[in-house]
Amino acid sequence: MRKSIICAMAAILIISATAAFGAVKEGSFSVSPLVGGYSFDDDQHLDSTLVLGLRAGYNFTKNLGVEALFDYATKANASNAGPDRSLNRLGGQALYHFFPDNAFVPYLAAGYSGLHFQGTEGTHGAFDYGVGAKYFLTDNLALRGDIRQILYSIDSNHYNNFEYTLGAYFQFGAAAPVAKAIEPAPMPEPAKVVPAPVPAPVPVPPADSDHDGVIDTLDKCPGTPAGVVVDSNGCPIDSDKDGVADYLDKCPNTPAGAPVDSNGCPLDSDKDGVADYLDKCPNTPAGTAVNASGCPLEAAKKYCDKPTVIPILFDFGKSDIKAKYHDELDKVGNFLKEFPKSKGTIEGHTDSIGSPKSNQKLSVARAEKVAGYLNKKFGIEAGRITAKGYGESKPVASNKDAAGRAQNRRIETAFSCE
Repeated sequence: MRKSIICAMAAILIISATAAFGAVKEGSFSVSPLVGGYSFDDDQHLDSTLVLGLRAGYNFTKNLGVEALFDYATKANASNAGPDRSLNRLGGQALYHFFPDNAFVPYLAAGYSGLHFQGTEGTHGAFDYGVGAKYFLTDNLALRGDIRQILYSIDSNHYNNFEYTLGAYFQFGAAAPVAKAIEPAPMPEPAKVVPAPVPAPVPVPPADSDHDGVIDTLDKCPGTPAGVVVDSNGCPIDSDKDGVADYLDKCPNTPAGAPVDSNGCPLDSDKDGVADYLDKCPNTPAGTAVNASGCPLEAAKKYCDKPTVIPILFDFGKSDIKAKYHDELDKVGNFLKEFPKSKGTIEGHTDSIGSPKSNQKLSVARAEKVAGYLNKKFGIEAGRITAKGYGESKPVASNKDAAGRAQNRRIETAFSCE
């Protein structure tokens, strides 16, 4: 359905070049019946569905208008054995029109509305924004296309939905334009005689003894070597602010605050190849193999050659990774960077609540979320990590109580080390 909407809007763009009608009128009212599609956030496990809508608007100026809106999204099929849902949306939005005097008028829109799902209690506040375009067939009739992103929260979960629609735009009630009186052209003023300018004396250029482009009276660093780039005060530029001028700095772009030597290079007190400002294990004994953080490599080998339970627990029915588990995942990411030839699997598991089929799908989603986190944050090649899901088939605790089920909603790793 999204593809159909995009194709229709492209057709409007093509034919707009020959249009003769227009456009948005100040003080006009409008009514727009719409039809299109509504797509839910993946975590809501609802298929895309048909949406019917109605807009009623008023244009304060040619550029700025407002609209009241009502949408009805027909019943969407649930993809996780949950209940099907239909949706009502009621609210308003502001529109800003670009090129309002043309036949083809693009615009930006933003607004706020209330969402109510059939079969649930309460209404959820939602912010929406997006783009649209009107193509005028006559002075008061246009085709319109819109795309909106709709943002809202239910409990502690945040969702992003999309709505894409086509419809008609009926405009009426605009005030007639007021003709402007033609003012007579002003009479030209008589020409003024301007006396010829007196040549100014040629000034003597101020002295710049070190030839750095900053005169001596303003130069706070006199005697700068020839060819050195200086700032407005005549002092050599120090781009990384480490106290060593660029022309002497053998380690440019040192991070701010990092202690450096006379050559502008970060200090490495324990000579382990990791600069002090990055070294999380200072005073490492000479000759010890360390990782990128300056710590001995042996600390990372707990992930090697045996299954390891990663203490990441998931909410029931969810695959989102909570922020409090990022530190533990970062340890796995650092391990994979320290052992660039290591390969293995990320295994996802669930408790026994729900059908085996849905639990299998959920366990794969959890494993893929963890693998994706490591790939994106640490640049780990996708071929080094295989995401697998085992559903409810491998419990580590009893599924008869909440504590046991929480332990079963987990992630395990199994990596080889080379």
